[in-house]
Amino acid sequence: MSVRVARIGKPHGVRGEVTVELFTDDPEARFSPGSVLEAKPGRAPRGAQQAAARGPLRLDAVTVVGSRWNKDVLVARFEEIGDRTAAESARGLELFAEVADLELEDDEWHQDDLLGLSVVDATRDDAVIGTVRALIQGSAQDLLEVSRAEGGSPALIPFVAEIVPEVDLDRGVVVVTPPPGLLELGESE
Repeated sequence: MSVRVARIGKPHGVRGEVTVELFTDDPEARFSPGSVLEAKPGRAPRGAQQAAARGPLRLDAVTVVGSRWNKDVLVARFEEIGDRTAAESARGLELFAEVADLELEDDEWHQDDLLGLSVVDATRDDAVIGTVRALIQGSAQDLLEVSRAEGGSPALIPFVAEIVPEVDLDRGVVVVTPPPGLLELGESE
């Protein structure tokens, strides 16, 4: 099984280094020299129109040459990305790593395991709100992006223990206890 660990961001310098948006809790292991990561096309980040005009870089995998921290941002170098032009074209590539079939604790899951789960409101007798569409990583907290069952704009639910007390992969549900008014925010009229 493979899990998404990162997305390639902006070029850093002229020698093919790139910034990396992380989706892993162990970047040092995932981006150690010699690590091979599967590469798949992803959505290009905002501001990547120039790269899109040249066309995306087509790679099945990338091999880490090295990585380092620049302030709070991981900067990585890959064998297959040798210059700034290639780095621009690689923007938006999503990187995946193989994960050993480790036993996860009851309260642990991989980020991608949440996608497609039903979201139910425990304050309204487990009424179905919708389906998890994405987990958006934020600086203050992560947000669950939920496609509403009745349609309209997606709901954004802070992914904190007070509001999301339970994720049950066996039942395929995320239980939420939203404060009054949270689900009405951004609702289409």
